[in-house]
Amino acid sequence: MLLSTIDTVVVVAYGIFIFGLAQWVSREKAGHEKDTSDYFLASKALPWWAIGASLIAANISAEQIVGMSGSGYALGLAIASYEWMAALTLLIVGKYFLPIFLKNRIYTMPQFLEHRYGKVLPVIMALFWLALYIFVNLTSIIWLGSIAVHKVAGIDQDVALFALGAFALLYQLYGGLKAVALTDIVQVTLLVLGGLVVSYLTLNQIGNGEGAIAGFAALTQKVPGHFNMILEPDHPFFKDLPGIAVLVGGMWIANLSYWGFNQYIIQRALAAKNLGEAQKGVVFAAYLKLLMPVIIVLPGIAAVVLAPDLAKPDEAYPTMMRLLPPGLLGLVFAALIAAVIASTASKINSIATIFTLDLYAKFRGERTRAEDGSGESRSEEKHLVLVGRSVAVIAVVIALFTARPLLGNSDQAFQFIQEFSGFFTPGVTVIFLLGLFWRKATELGAIVAAVASVALSYVFKVVMPDFPFMNRMGLVFLISLALAVVISLAQRSRPSANAITMEGVTFRTPAAFNLASVGVILILFALYATWW
Repeated sequence: MLLSTIDTVVVVAYGIFIFGLAQWVSREKAGHEKDTSDYFLASKALPWWAIGASLIAANISAEQIVGMSGSGYALGLAIASYEWMAALTLLIVGKYFLPIFLKNRIYTMPQFLEHRYGKVLPVIMALFWLALYIFVNLTSIIWLGSIAVHKVAGIDQDVALFALGAFALLYQLYGGLKAVALTDIVQVTLLVLGGLVVSYLTLNQIGNGEGAIAGFAALTQKVPGHFNMILEPDHPFFKDLPGIAVLVGGMWIANLSYWGFNQYIIQRALAAKNLGEAQKGVVFAAYLKLLMPVIIVLPGIAAVVLAPDLAKPDEAYPTMMRLLPPGLLGLVFAALIAAVIASTASKINSIATIFTLDLYAKFRGERTRAEDGSGESRSEEKHLVLVGRSVAVIAVVIALFTARPLLGNSDQAFQFIQEFSGFFTPGVTVIFLLGLFWRKATELGAIVAAVASVALSYVFKVVMPDFPFMNRMGLVFLISLALAVVISLAQRSRPSANAITMEGVTFRTPAAFNLASVGVILILFALYATWW
């Protein structure tokens, strides 16, 4: 065991504390049993700080910390574009997407597709999202988390894998989204503080004890090739981050799909008290995203100097954690575990939400309190919550047994996830952008776009294996968009099929939102101008 006694005490104490807190914030008033609105949407009462923190906690997990730090070790600061461009994407989501979703009382992405297009597409996409969440996202989160636990604590990786999955399942099983979102402010605080400690101590060591600023200056001199935001075509990792495309190309497709149309991310904003709280929440999340590369990517780059002979890039962050002194290691390790648990619990809850509300309840012809505030009888609502909990258990079991076969041989899991998801994201982005902003779009056109996205991505992958996947996403997006538009125009549009209303929707935002948005843009400009 690499953890000292005090480290072990810190980790165990944190686990008990956060589990107890999750159950406490999930409690209901005497005589009230959880219904679908309570369990899947946190009673639609989340404040801005919970939304912003939960967005980051759901996003930043081992997939990000271990995986992106590994990419920082392999290719450098350029991987931070995923974080910094996401900050700008969040502003777009808050200004243009959330007003439509919240005005139309949308609670899941398949529900939006049903109201906008019809009954076939949402079933197809619900099944797709369930498969993606279970076999790609959920597996990657617990797999990379188990790597960190194994490397830092010396615990057998399979034991760590099953322990993380079981804890995350139990953590949210009773309280649902409320348990996750209302405790995420604690998780994110610990994550940020723990990550800053790792970054400071690694940089301080590189700077021979003269502080983080001196260490950062020394790091940029020792590995200058790791501090280029825009990679040149002759760079060995240009295929992963193809130059200017990270600013004006395919990364936008990935970001819009992830932050705007991804159930387990957008679900937090859909559970807001009101639009104003949701928009303040996404701005809060945007500023946290600007900070994330300092916490995640810098330790990976520092590992190039401090541990240049790692077997795999994904070992970079756990190796840097092992440099921490007893006690502090326990705190930072608890922060990593917090990130894994928060993100895993979020994913589990979204899987349960989509299956229960968009497949099971619809198949039974039921309307729920989560959907319209009225819903079925108390016994039916109780039954649906039970179904959601059962699905959560099944999803975790599947993910635990498929994690090693799917990800055991991957060197850079973060990049693997991005490329695999890139087969689907162009079609998803086409479907939702047309559904939100072009009333003539038809269900057949949307279905063709979804199918074309997967088929064309596969063909281009086989025919042009060296073509950067980010550029491939951009090309597939344009082709899928053209197909959807042509087919929609060829069909006779049925206005009655579109239940999404724009009446009362405004894209005007408060002065505070606008001022905060300008701040994000200026910071991004300065970052890219400095490290271009």
